Amino acid sequence: MKPSLSIVLFFVFLLSAASVQAQHCELEKMSSFVRRLALEETARQRAAHAPSALSQKERELFAFVSLSASSDSALTANGCRVLYRQGDLCIAAIPLNCLPALSCSAQVRRIEARKGSRALLDSVRTEVGAESAWKGIAPLTQAFTGRGVVVGVQDIGFDLTHPTFRDSTLLRTRILTLWDQLSTDTVGSALPVGRSYEGSEALLSLGHSRDGLIMAHGSHTLGIAAGRGYNGEYSGMAPESDICLVANATSDNASLIDSADVYKYTYALDALGFKYMFDYADSLGKPCVVSFSEGSGEDLRGDDRLFYAMLDSITGPGHIIVASAGNSGARHCYLKKSAAVKSLSTILSTSDRSGSLTLCGRGAYGLRLICRGEQNDTLTATTAGVLGSADSLLTDTLRLRGSDVSVIVAGYPSSFDAASTALEVVLRSDRPLNSGFITIEMFSDTTEVELLTSSFELVGQSPDYVAGEASHSILSPSSAPSVISVGATSYRSYYTNYQGRVVNTNHAQGGLRAWYSSVGPTWDGRTKPDVMAPGSNIISSYNSFFLENNPNDYHVAADVERFNFGGRTYEWNCNTGTSMSAPVVAGVVALWLQANPQLTPEGVLRVISLTSTHPDASLTYPNNYYGYGQIDAYAGLLHILGLTGIKGLADHQPAELKLILRGTTLRVEADSPLVRPLLLRVYSTDGRQILTKQLPAGAAIYEMALSTLPAGVYAVQADGGSTELHGSTLIRL
Repeated sequence: MKPSLSIVLFFVFLLSAASVQAQHCELEKMSSFVRRLALEETARQRAAHAPSALSQKERELFAFVSLSASSDSALTANGCRVLYRQGDLCIAAIPLNCLPALSCSAQVRRIEARKGSRALLDSVRTEVGAESAWKGIAPLTQAFTGRGVVVGVQDIGFDLTHPTFRDSTLLRTRILTLWDQLSTDTVGSALPVGRSYEGSEALLSLGHSRDGLIMAHGSHTLGIAAGRGYNGEYSGMAPESDICLVANATSDNASLIDSADVYKYTYALDALGFKYMFDYADSLGKPCVVSFSEGSGEDLRGDDRLFYAMLDSITGPGHIIVASAGNSGARHCYLKKSAAVKSLSTILSTSDRSGSLTLCGRGAYGLRLICRGEQNDTLTATTAGVLGSADSLLTDTLRLRGSDVSVIVAGYPSSFDAASTALEVVLRSDRPLNSGFITIEMFSDTTEVELLTSSFELVGQSPDYVAGEASHSILSPSSAPSVISVGATSYRSYYTNYQGRVVNTNHAQGGLRAWYSSVGPTWDGRTKPDVMAPGSNIISSYNSFFLENNPNDYHVAADVERFNFGGRTYEWNCNTGTSMSAPVVAGVVALWLQANPQLTPEGVLRVISLTSTHPDASLTYPNNYYGYGQIDAYAGLLHILGLTGIKGLADHQPAELKLILRGTTLRVEADSPLVRPLLLRVYSTDGRQILTKQLPAGAAIYEMALSTLPAGVYAVQADGGSTELHGSTLIRL
């Protein structure tokens, strides 16, 4: 999973509280990022004794705004532009210097923004049952391949020319449209940023998203979800689906963003990207599933409340979002001090120069931050002290091994529990914060206090310091109720690259949870992830333009094969993470949408809950490690089509028998001549057995005429007297 555009903006006005007597802001209405921007802008204007030199248009923030009235008058009065509105929730372009006044409007309930996300196939189709869903030869004989469904992917680094994204003629791309949010070719574009490209000719001529010379992540995830493969290799989950793309901004490609536009690239723009793909699919009259292999850490601030509400409003029948759970499953990022314990300390560890954490408790409590060395430097803050300060804000500078560490502590009511107080701590230094020894102590007489951080590792190296728990690490928006959250399982512990070198990655085998896969619960106590799929050492398409521009990059050393097509060198690449498992599930959902285009997120979760496999039999499902288990494409299709109620119908294909439809003739191919008779039964989707035939022993190839049956989907059950010759398949006449 790739990192999200988490460019933390720290207060540039680390001055005395008296110098920050800025124009009034209702800070409790703002998410932490918006709050920082508002105070930063006010400090900048006061320092210059004049409005910002940049115009309002040049410095706009794209944010979610919740309104208490049907009118947009509060927005228009403050120079805002409404980009999209759904009821009392909208996405608006807000001039930064209007944030304080906007927050004071009685019509405005909340303003929320955060920088965007971190951007986080050979055997996979067998492991999740996809091959059993669409195995066959010609497209018309494959039962479920994603045909008639739009697979959307919002990611970075797309190669639009890779043959795996082309149709069966290899002349046209199956990519229907691309909104490149980083494109500078904006003349005539009606989109908030960048522009869209439509049609095979325009897309193949463009070649790649603007970041395609420096990024490749999206080419890999798209191949997993919807690639056709090339020369029979490495097909994705929904190989005949249509494709719709959004190339967005993350911390990886942020260097391409003009400084005047940086505040536009928030997760509000990601939400507009989801809506763009859903709207495009609607224009074609097709259902759509979107894969999102990016995310940002959850927090105790509740900065995703409006984001979640917007996702709830745009998802629904035929509109599904699937997102990576994250790769922080081994990170110790949560710690709880019980009410009976007076104090609890842990060590903060990170190689970054900045980091943040949040504490929360119902009642009075405090924290003690200590930079340890020959002379300890300490900051002590209590809920009463922080809330009683100007703007509920304390600032200080500590010394750590000869360098300064700027510290900000902000206090506010918890968004999850109004009776709880959250203390947000932000640290910044010119040197990595693990160049010294930083500890934090939570203390109170009777209050239970929780600590959450997505920046630090909580380390316990002695009885005085307690290591945190490896939990609560699900990323947002995978943590949203309406989003299908996907963790990763492992099957392959090594791969062989294109140079013949065996690379041992030491991942688990047998379909167990990968050690890196993030775990729940969410901060409001919900079980996540929802489902699992293979994510370790997954082979898929890669970006030929990235290879051409970065021939010695370590990513391309993971190529398992390179080939020539149309004068360019293309590649199949091996990659690992929940970034890889999310598009597996998105592709499977595309097969399910082909069977039922009106599936909702709740409907998808119900199918998952009833048909997923349980890799670890010692656990009760659902749980915060596996969710409902590993997705099973074929079993899910059987359930959606109402075939699971057929007595004796297997939920898998026979291991040593192929049932292939050619025209209206069912061809039966056994691995070796049958030693016993084989019984075939054909069922309609309403559960009726409509045909039966017994094939004699002695041959390996048989045929059964189905010309008397009307067009439709049917289940064919084979019973050959052994486990290997027992199973079912779906066919479409």
